[in-house]
Amino acid sequence: MTFFKTILVSSLFQLGTLTSSLSHELWLDSKKFQVGPEEKIEIELRNGEKFEGLNLSFFKKRIKQFFWAQNGVEVNIQSRAGDVPAANFTTKNNGLLVVVYESTPSTIEYNDWTKFVSFVKHKDLGDALSRHAVKGWPKKGFREIYHRYSKALIGVGNANGQDRRFGLELEFIALLNPYAVDETEIFKVKLLYQGRPRADAQIEIFERDPNSNVSVHFLRTDANGIVNVPVKPGFDYLLDSVILREYKTDKKDAPLWESLWAALTFSMPLK
Repeated sequence: MTFFKTILVSSLFQLGTLTSSLSHELWLDSKKFQVGPEEKIEIELRNGEKFEGLNLSFFKKRIKQFFWAQNGVEVNIQSRAGDVPAANFTTKNNGLLVVVYESTPSTIEYNDWTKFVSFVKHKDLGDALSRHAVKGWPKKGFREIYHRYSKALIGVGNANGQDRRFGLELEFIALLNPYAVDETEIFKVKLLYQGRPRADAQIEIFERDPNSNVSVHFLRTDANGIVNVPVKPGFDYLLDSVILREYKTDKKDAPLWESLWAALTFSMPLK
């Protein structure tokens, strides 16, 4: 099999797996969340559950934007089709580096009502089930369109700096820099929807210890969209939140629902 065919088969397999993963997260991961200047930074595009999943290859048609930002400068990530990990680059500068990923929209078809019910309940998506019933929508053969918005915090050198808003429709913003605090047991994060704080939203927190054991717990944002996440030195964290809304369009046979997925990954260094 040629190199090109290998990439094509791999991409098609991963896309099929991605579209069939009903409530799986998509996040940016790394073997090292702290590096020195000019040290290689590898960003993995992961899809799965509980901090475990496929290491997806770079596939441009699935990406709306993919870049890193440091010290006020933004740099588009230039990868080749089939690259694994999806990003591999260096920077000569010290400072907090934020990697930002936004997918192009994808669709999924539900042919099993129980899977949609499980998704709505797991992600605490409000009254979606009752609204679906009131509208007389079918329980199978309907589609959902979804968008992914993922960020990762990487500390380079002294890692000074601060996360900020990058204009994603659903976006986590870290209110602390994990690599520039002396010591903390609470990590403050803000969730924005269309630029405004999202209050009383469920946040799913995945905590990975140094031996790659993962635990999961849930918190909710306060009236200002802020959540206080308990953290431990030497552990990695993935935060996830989802919005489900009716898909507004007059097109025939269009999806009924639209979901937005936000993710944030970072690590708490050993002091």
